[in-house]
Amino acid sequence: MCLSRGPAGCLIATPALAQAHHHWHPDDVIASATVSASLGGIRRSLEVQLLSGIMRAVITRILLSIVLACSFAGTEAAALSMMDPFNLPAAMDAGTVKAGDGVPFADGERFKLDVYAPEARGSALPVVFFIYGGGWNRGERADYEFAGRALAARGFVTVIADYRHVPEVRFPEFLEDNARALKWVEDNIEGYGGDPRRLFLAGHSAGAYNAVMLALDPSYLREFGVTMPILAVAALSGPYDFYPFEYNEVREAFGQAARPEGTQPINLVTADAPPMLLASGTTDPIVRVQNTQHLADRLRSQGVWVTTSYYEGYGHMEPVIALGALWRWRMPVLDDVVRFFSQFGAFPSGVPYVAVVPDPPQEQMEPMDEIITQLDQMFGPISR
Repeated sequence: MCLSRGPAGCLIATPALAQAHHHWHPDDVIASATVSASLGGIRRSLEVQLLSGIMRAVITRILLSIVLACSFAGTEAAALSMMDPFNLPAAMDAGTVKAGDGVPFADGERFKLDVYAPEARGSALPVVFFIYGGGWNRGERADYEFAGRALAARGFVTVIADYRHVPEVRFPEFLEDNARALKWVEDNIEGYGGDPRRLFLAGHSAGAYNAVMLALDPSYLREFGVTMPILAVAALSGPYDFYPFEYNEVREAFGQAARPEGTQPINLVTADAPPMLLASGTTDPIVRVQNTQHLADRLRSQGVWVTTSYYEGYGHMEPVIALGALWRWRMPVLDDVVRFFSQFGAFPSGVPYVAVVPDPPQEQMEPMDEIITQLDQMFGPISR
């Protein structure tokens, strides 16, 4: 597979990859000469049709168009993220607000965060700091608005922060960026209706790694003066046991570490670790499910509370996408996360919010399944 990365995280396939997907009908191909203009209209067209009540069918067609655009276009097409359809208003949870948009937590373009909260806020609410993935070399906070609103719809104030990527930084600097953002949370989240004494970490893929590392190694938080406790962690599809470094993407992020064994969460487990929910699709081609199994075993051996959720037959991207309203019917990821956090003090008086679980669509979902497969193929493997 021949891939090059565009500026906004969309991986642009070279002609070699485009040729490999010859099963697409020629009529569906968007010519690279007109793709920028076409993509500019995709979002507007989708919003109109979603409001007409044709949500899933239209999103499926638009996603296919975006896949094709990313396969045949140059970097201009990359400005439209593959995650955009999941972040359209009609595809996200209602009853939530974006309480903070691009709030700086330090000096620098990558040091900004968004805050999502329920529209109706009374007493202080628990806080989720959600860390997105992307192989440590791509990703944008805006791509995960659907996740922020999903958690906000269940009564959490949710913070999603950007952080610097490889090759600008290497391990451990992306962890330090997350810790710096958590210091902002400790100092400011009360102004957004959050309770810093009820902090939970969550993440997907590389973001799950970051969340787990911050929970296992207190030195990162200590360096930035973070004193609020982490009550629990929910980690989706994360790599925790991947040394020796077999793949270039991992070598670029961790190969310069003076003590590579110290980059591995499985080697940092102590009895002081917070409770963890570790979840994975059983057929994840990017981060093998053994990562979840191995870390869970190590945590249990130290007497740490750990809950595992395995989603049978699902791959790498499905668990995080299923947090959002559009795909929530596929698997109970959001329920699993909220239930776990509730066990450890998120809502001392009970869970006051219920997320809507849409009925499964009546139309066939094969095109959507193919799209998720394409999303998985855009990431290089992290571990065997």
